Amino acid sequence: MRHSFLLFAAVLMCSVAWGQTPEPTNAPSSQPSTPDNNMSGMSHDMSNMKDMPMSSDKDDREASAHVMHSMEGHMDMGPHMKMTALRQPKPGDATRAQQVAEAARKASDKYKDYHAALADGFKIFLPNIPQKMYHFTNYGYGMEAAFHFNPEHPTSLLYEKNGDDYKLIGVMYTAPKRLTEDQLDERIPLSVAQWHEHVNFCAPPADRRSEMFQPHTKFGLKGSITTQEACDAAGGTFRPVIFNWMVHVYPFEKNAANIWSVERQHGDAD
Repeated sequence: MRHSFLLFAAVLMCSVAWGQTPEPTNAPSSQPSTPDNNMSGMSHDMSNMKDMPMSSDKDDREASAHVMHSMEGHMDMGPHMKMTALRQPKPGDATRAQQVAEAARKASDKYKDYHAALADGFKIFLPNIPQKMYHFTNYGYGMEAAFHFNPEHPTSLLYEKNGDDYKLIGVMYTAPKRLTEDQLDERIPLSVAQWHEHVNFCAPPADRRSEMFQPHTKFGLKGSITTQEACDAAGGTFRPVIFNWMVHVYPFEKNAANIWSVERQHGDAD
């Protein structure tokens, strides 16, 4: 269990770094990392990522365990989740969105057997913790997404677990949290897709971390605290935004409404 939390914390370090990295015009594509099931391998991969700070923000790091419990239903998160505004369609939006969905389907089809994903460098978030949906993440693709959008390189593959097997249901794309909605619209039209990010996070004081897991808590992504002032008064540390922009795509569905379903994105775990 502790090993799994450390793994997720390492992923959060990548998330923080991606959100702060400048976006050059012509950045080279990153190659997927090689499979590795131990923390030494993870440290090696991360140490080779240029300009990536090796120490995470403390609040993101300490939120790692809490996140997997609190994200089971996005609809419960209320003021702790921000969605991009749904825009009026522009000419070409539907075509661009369809092209992304087709690229996502083409790229992920070979990973219906999850062993192929592992062989190509995707790593499972917290495999020993029961989850509604499991993310198999490619750190190279995630780093690439900090610089430019390649629909054939989703940051994560999304699986539901069936016994000892995994069923592929979709993909997740990420983008740096510094991007504006206009910049997200350039990646996927916001008249079709709605990205989300997690906001208004108040981390409790060090001696009260367990309170994030309690019912009716003040802290964390299901907490009642949603402002800097209230967090300061409670002795916590406030973060307006944690993690990066995310969007789920379900490319194996039969129509656009289901491929880009916001309701399903709300219900699925991140």
